[in-house]
Amino acid sequence: MSSRVEELLRELAPQVLGFLARRNGQFDLCEDAVQEALLAAATQWPADGIPANPRGWLITVAGRKLTDQFRSESARRRREDNVAAMAGAEELVAPGADHDQPPESDDTLTLLFLCCHPAVTPASQVALTLRAVGGLTTAEIAKAFMVPEATMAPRISRAKKSIKAAGSRFVLPPEEERADRLRVVLQVLYLIFNEGYTASSGPDLQRVELTAEAIRLSRMLYQLLPDDGEVAGLLALMLLTDARRAARSTPDGRLVPIDEQDRSLWLRESIDEGAALVLRTLSHGQVGPYQLQAAIAAVHSEAPSADETDWPQILSLYLLLERFSPNPMVTLNRAIALAEVEGPQAGLDLLATLDGDNRMTGNHRLDAVRAHLLERADQPREARAYYLAAARRTTSLPEQQYLSTKAAALPTD
Repeated sequence: MSSRVEELLRELAPQVLGFLARRNGQFDLCEDAVQEALLAAATQWPADGIPANPRGWLITVAGRKLTDQFRSESARRRREDNVAAMAGAEELVAPGADHDQPPESDDTLTLLFLCCHPAVTPASQVALTLRAVGGLTTAEIAKAFMVPEATMAPRISRAKKSIKAAGSRFVLPPEEERADRLRVVLQVLYLIFNEGYTASSGPDLQRVELTAEAIRLSRMLYQLLPDDGEVAGLLALMLLTDARRAARSTPDGRLVPIDEQDRSLWLRESIDEGAALVLRTLSHGQVGPYQLQAAIAAVHSEAPSADETDWPQILSLYLLLERFSPNPMVTLNRAIALAEVEGPQAGLDLLATLDGDNRMTGNHRLDAVRAHLLERADQPREARAYYLAAARRTTSLPEQQYLSTKAAALPTD
């Protein structure tokens, strides 16, 4: 499939699904029908050419699939009324017959809220968002998360059943629920990006298809909600972080930490866009966790070299972030900044406060950071032990190799 066809299908997927779900209800059946239409397009368009009205083409094909599903279900359950109601479905979804359709942006936002419904588990929210809003196939999502398609398909199916069982309709949530639901949407996009930026398992450090999709969906959300500071902050954070992608690994896949990266490889266009978003959001409105994380990323991006990084400013931002969003990973990162400002022992003392936190049990990053600070504190034997412990705990092969190499460079006695 050509990149143009793939890009177009990703763009049109939420529009077509929104059209059908709003007209016909039953999100689960509509989503299945759209997936079949996308697969048909992915097969036919590269051979036959992109149709003059690709959106109408998809609506027509998906509408026919939906009609068949309704008829089949009606026959099984003797729902003659539904069959009659769908008798004119093809006319409704004919190319060009969407003149009274509400703005596409409304549908995309509604889809995001629906996929991130609180009745759905976080893992399923991610999968359903990628499929319904991102237009990825089940096979693509399964590959991205390195699980069998037979595992991912039931996860998506359960998510749709949960939404249906909760009695959700294809409408925006009530005003009083939107802020909480938007936080879930942002968290799901953040999870997608993080899994792409540092894959939790497997041979590759990064999964570019996931980071690209997270940025695309976040950019779409920003276009829908340009005045929301946290939406802008999340997009800025992704842009500033992803700008370092080319410098994060060697050609043979070895991990390169930020202080050793060739900063000429950082994408200046993404850095400029992200920094501009940070300045715009921090200058007015209430500050939130994503904006603060974006500001930290911007400080890193502005430093010409690792030695010129403004660590006192980063430490101040982490202190503020910890007040807004207290969690062990923020404390872990604050320990790194604190060590840069006050020395490695200060960082180690702060890390010690995390030892009894059950949320960090088995987390290799705590061992990895402790190893790094012990090495800086001239305690090589202790550092080596923690590097090896971190290597055993991570399921990412590039991280394993990096941590094992660090351990091997230190004395054994």
